[in-house]
Amino acid sequence: MSVDVRTEVEIARPRVTVAAYAGDPDNAPDWCENVASVDWKTKKKRFGVGSQFEFAGRLFGRRLAYTYKVIEFVSLERLVMRTAEGPFALETTYTWQDAADGATRMTLRNRGEPTGFSSRLASPFMASAMRRANRNDLTRLKELLEAS
Repeated sequence: MSVDVRTEVEIARPRVTVAAYAGDPDNAPDWCENVASVDWKTKKKRFGVGSQFEFAGRLFGRRLAYTYKVIEFVSLERLVMRTAEGPFALETTYTWQDAADGATRMTLRNRGEPTGFSSRLASPFMASAMRRANRNDLTRLKELLEAS
């Protein structure tokens, strides 16, 4: 059974500001509750299609590390990353759209396929945990950007 979680938020900041901040992996520890650190795997910290970086943190009390690879990037519009290494095959997509009064609508989508014997039982639990984490992350991002 697959997991597909989509969450949106409207942030009262211009799209260029939101996309630049949210799309920079180095900022993830500031607004993603399950990311404590970022380690670039790509030489010279070059960001774009093919870039790779490791997010490390804790989930359900356990250390979790996974390497993302950027598979699509359209500046100020869309960022798609897929796990290259990690315990769970996951694709994460950020999209940014203009909203009323100069605000930005950001969408965060996580799709994946849990593996292993218990994946069928774990999928609903994982979807619920992802939905909660995504809401918390986007709320934190909104607070950070609207305060600046």
